[in-house]
Amino acid sequence: MSAKHKTPPTHKIAVIGLGIMGRRLLANLRNHVAFEPVAVWDPSSEACNKAREEAPEVPVVGSAEEAMAAAEVVYLACPPVPRKAYALTAAAAGKAVFLEKPLGIDIEESRDLVVHLEQAMVPAAVNFTQAAGRALSEIQRAKKAGEMGKLEGVDIVVTYPAWPRAWQVDADWLRFRAEGGFTREVISHFVFFSERVIGPTRLVAAHPSYPVDGDLCETHVLARLENAQGVPVTILGSVGGTQPDRQEVTVKGSERSYRVSEFYQLWSSEGEDFREVLQRPADPRRDSLQRQLNELDNCLQREPHLLATPAEALSVQEKIETILA
Repeated sequence: MSAKHKTPPTHKIAVIGLGIMGRRLLANLRNHVAFEPVAVWDPSSEACNKAREEAPEVPVVGSAEEAMAAAEVVYLACPPVPRKAYALTAAAAGKAVFLEKPLGIDIEESRDLVVHLEQAMVPAAVNFTQAAGRALSEIQRAKKAGEMGKLEGVDIVVTYPAWPRAWQVDADWLRFRAEGGFTREVISHFVFFSERVIGPTRLVAAHPSYPVDGDLCETHVLARLENAQGVPVTILGSVGGTQPDRQEVTVKGSERSYRVSEFYQLWSSEGEDFREVLQRPADPRRDSLQRQLNELDNCLQREPHLLATPAEALSVQEKIETILA
């Protein structure tokens, strides 16, 4: 459905940060009946020009503050460091806030952010893209129904030939230790997924490896988390070698296990080879983001929703930053 054929929108939204994630969500906002993008901004003129080309009807404004002033909801797709300040400014003005993950890179700063968002009492959520996905929903259903048997652990495996990946290279900050790295950008998604399935975890052990250039992000990471019952989450991440990308989470049960590949493909096994159990959408990325926006609509209407809360995102960040430290 094109923007001009929409019924009257219910949420006027601004996008701050027009890198690949900001522009992807902008494209989906333009095609969702519940949203009207009314202003976008990025400090990069190149990013602003790309947004103009892709969404010519959406005003590119002169500052983050001008974008916020035009909207009821603020989507923050900027790098992690400035995110807190923008979120607090928006919340203080009574605006709802939708943040990209990670919530931040400084744990104490993020704890303070969560407190202030709660005090502001504005709708707030964090964009862990599997939150509204069918794969997580099906695993939660099977667990509740007892079909998996006893939960025995979660394995997270993330391997790439290079980081950042080819489609991410415009976001140069992703290759640096200060704010980037695949542990924050990708493994955080799967830690969130794991905690939705087995509950809160604590970090038991971690070993990150960094290149000689101390400014660059991690190349390898090994870690183990456990929930209150001792169910383990085992994490393996690496960069290097000629190979395809590999991104998968396996939730292991005594009777049935599930594997999620590439964020949305769901496979199951009862001891035999894994078999795919969900039909793949024609456009997986669009399907995922539209589902997230459906839940954001619920959140903004103060209805029950599936999106990650700031508190859940903080729980993930606490593990991720401690692993990297």
